[in-house]
Amino acid sequence: MPTPSLLILAGDGIGPEVMTEVKKIIGWFGDKRGMAFDVQEDLVGGVAYDAHGTPLHDDTMARAQAADAVLLGAVGGPKYDALDFSVKPERGLLRLRKEMDLFANLRPAQCFDALADFSSLKKDVVAGLDIMIVRELTSGIYFGEPRGIFEERGERVGLNTQRYTEGEIARVARAAFDLARKRSGRVCSMEKANVMESGILWREVVQAVHDADYPDVELSHMYADAGAMQLCRWPKQFDVIVTDNLFGDLLSDAAAMLTGSLGMLPSASLGAPMENGRPKALYEPVHGSAPDIAGQGKANPIACILSFAMALRYSFDMGNEADRLEKAVERVLAEGKRTADLLGGEGVQPVTTSEMGDAVVAALNTSL
Repeated sequence: MPTPSLLILAGDGIGPEVMTEVKKIIGWFGDKRGMAFDVQEDLVGGVAYDAHGTPLHDDTMARAQAADAVLLGAVGGPKYDALDFSVKPERGLLRLRKEMDLFANLRPAQCFDALADFSSLKKDVVAGLDIMIVRELTSGIYFGEPRGIFEERGERVGLNTQRYTEGEIARVARAAFDLARKRSGRVCSMEKANVMESGILWREVVQAVHDADYPDVELSHMYADAGAMQLCRWPKQFDVIVTDNLFGDLLSDAAAMLTGSLGMLPSASLGAPMENGRPKALYEPVHGSAPDIAGQGKANPIACILSFAMALRYSFDMGNEADRLEKAVERVLAEGKRTADLLGGEGVQPVTTSEMGDAVVAALNTSL
C-alpha cells in the first residue's frame, strides 16, 4: 500500500504544544522502525477562524476526507467566546465528525498502575482499570432537528431534539460488539428507556443486533444515570459500554477522572471503511485547549501521544507498534516523571511538556 497519510490539525491553546511531542514520536517511528507517514498540517478551530473567517476551511475539510487518519489537538478559547455560534471553534470539530460520518467514538479509560493514587476513588477501586466507552457521535440531541431558541407566549424557549434511527443505533452497536470480541467479550448498553422513547428504541435495536449476530458476546442493559453511579462505585465491572451521543459525552468525562487526569485520555472517532479498507478516522485527546496554561510547558502530552497509538492500532493495523508506544508511556510514568497535572507524592520528577515527550522517546529507544 502507499505511504499512509496523516493530517495533523493542532488547533488552539495547548494543542500545538502537545502535538509537537507527538511529532517527535512520529519521527521516531520513521527513523527507528522504518514506518514513514505522509504528514500534512492544517488549521482548525480558532486559528482557522483567524486565518479564514471560519473554524474549518473547505479545503481543510477536503484534505481530512482524503487522509487515512486525522490527528487533532484541541479547539477553543476565551478569545472566541463572543463569536456567533455558527463560527465558534468547536463547530470546526463538529463539522469534521459529521461530514466524515465518524459515528463511533472510542474513549478508553485505563488506569496505569503508577497513577492509581491520583484518582479521586480508592486505589483498589481503580487499580488495573481498563474499560472502553463507545459513544455514538453523529446523531442524537446534538444534531437533531428542530433545534434553536424561539419566542413562545412572550418568553424564550430553548429546544433540542433527541432523534435516532434504527440504522444509526445498529451500526454503533456493531462497533461495540466487534470491540468486545477483541477484549473481554462483555457489552453494557446504557440509555434512559424508562423515560425516553429514543431509549426504548435504542434498547430494542441493540438487543436485536446482539441476538442476530453476536450471541457469543455477553450483553447487559443499564439506565445511564445508574451507569454513572456504577462507574463511581465499581468501574471494573464494565468492559465495553455503548451509549448515545449525550450520555456518552457525560459518562466518558466521568470515566476520565477515574484515571487521575484528563491529560491521560485519548480517543478515536471511526466511520465506515474507505476504498483502501481503512476506516474514516479522527484521533484526539479528550482534554480541551486549556488556554490558562498554554505556552507554559505545563500541558500533559500523553493523551495526544496515546491518541497516535490508537491511530497505529485502528487505522494502520500496527497493533504491535501501538503496544510498544503504550508500554513506553507506562515505563515513563513508572519512573515517576510527571507533568503539572500529576504532581504530588514521593519519587515524583516534575517535567515540562517537552521533557515528557523526550522521556517517551527515550523509553521507546529502550524497546529496540
